[in-house]
Amino acid sequence: MPDPDILIAGGGNAALCAAIAARRAGASVLVLEAAPRFYRGGNSRHTRNMRLAHDTATENLTGPYTEDEFWDDLLLVTGGQTDENLTRLMIGESKDMLGWIAEQGVRFQPSLGGTLSLGRTNSFFLGGGRAMLNTLYRTAETLGVTVRYDSEVADLDIDDGRFQSATILERGERRSISAQAFIAASGGFEANIEWLKTAWGPAAENFLIRGSPYNRGTVLRCLLDKGVAAVGDPTQCHAVAIDARAPKFDGGIITRLDCVVFGIVVNKFGKRFHDEGEDVWPKRYAIWGRLVAAQPDQIAHIIFDAPSLTLFMPSLYPPITAPTIRELAPKLDLNPDALERTLTAFNHAVRPGHFDPTTLDDCATVGLAPRKSHWACRIETPPFYAYPVRPGITFTYLGTRVNRETRLIMQSGRPSSNMFAAGEIMAGNVLGRGYAAGVGMTIGSVFGRIAGTEAARHARD
Repeated sequence: MPDPDILIAGGGNAALCAAIAARRAGASVLVLEAAPRFYRGGNSRHTRNMRLAHDTATENLTGPYTEDEFWDDLLLVTGGQTDENLTRLMIGESKDMLGWIAEQGVRFQPSLGGTLSLGRTNSFFLGGGRAMLNTLYRTAETLGVTVRYDSEVADLDIDDGRFQSATILERGERRSISAQAFIAASGGFEANIEWLKTAWGPAAENFLIRGSPYNRGTVLRCLLDKGVAAVGDPTQCHAVAIDARAPKFDGGIITRLDCVVFGIVVNKFGKRFHDEGEDVWPKRYAIWGRLVAAQPDQIAHIIFDAPSLTLFMPSLYPPITAPTIRELAPKLDLNPDALERTLTAFNHAVRPGHFDPTTLDDCATVGLAPRKSHWACRIETPPFYAYPVRPGITFTYLGTRVNRETRLIMQSGRPSSNMFAAGEIMAGNVLGRGYAAGVGMTIGSVFGRIAGTEAARHARD
């Protein structure tokens, strides 16, 4: 086939939004997906929803979510470590994305329940991330976008900030492809354990990778080595506490545990180490991966009792159970005396209030360090349950710096003339640290559409 106007590395949500936007603008587009067809889509396969600003309630959203509130939420979870210019651009553009995504054929459903509390802020995909991806692929291919699987970008020829060609490794054969513009939408480096170890040290060996094993950071490494400016801290990432029994790669969202707020979390010594109830779960679930990563052997255990079992969505694996805490402890390789002391101190410190799992209630501990600020209930009703957890890395925040057109910024400070980026590979511009549920999909969709539009404009001009 002839060389395309636009070459896109990656096959997830960001890449497809870019491809569809570029094709609708009249450009010929080739998408290179490193994974086989069955595993296409990167981490987008495991998503459920995306966060969008909107002024009024909709069929599936229970109320307004203003741009200012969206900004305040991101400012809170990132601790101010975000590019305000790009983040406010993303938030403003997100108001239009719900309609645009729907125009591509994606359907939505009402919010899920449990601890998610996202009915007002996030739109849920009918059928989940894979259904959303299948729809976007179908739309892209109907428009004339070419997709090639098992095709990894192995190298890039970049001259003075300008993309010339890409070397493709396709089913063991190498070939070169040129294009008028290049869009990097190939994710982070979370599946590259050796790269993670350069930032985290030996602890990274105990990390589990929630998403695609194909996100090894090959394109990111190449761009950084060839003059693209970096953004973000290599130790910052979207990391949650997931079941320690999950597979090393690709366990997905069903290995995540949403019961932290209803119990206590202890390390291998049976000691609590953080406030389990400091805020609503969508604003705090993503801190628990890093918290567990800082514990000895990167292992922790969520402990709760019978009344809490039905308050959250179940995960892939059943909880470990026992009729008493002393019998539960050895099943977790914990010292029974240490776990009993921790639980006794916690129960003694609980000051009951009006328990409400849907909002910040007034059930808290007093005189206990660390405090549990909300949803603090005595853990005393058998049977007792536990989940072992490890850090589950979703995607990394070290990435490529971009401007409002999603053009890659070179180390010289100049924007590239024909290279763009969208999705996780440039998420560090928005997420210096922390996470709010659904923001990864917002970053991919908004900046993907911008990248496709701008790349097509460049190719046309």
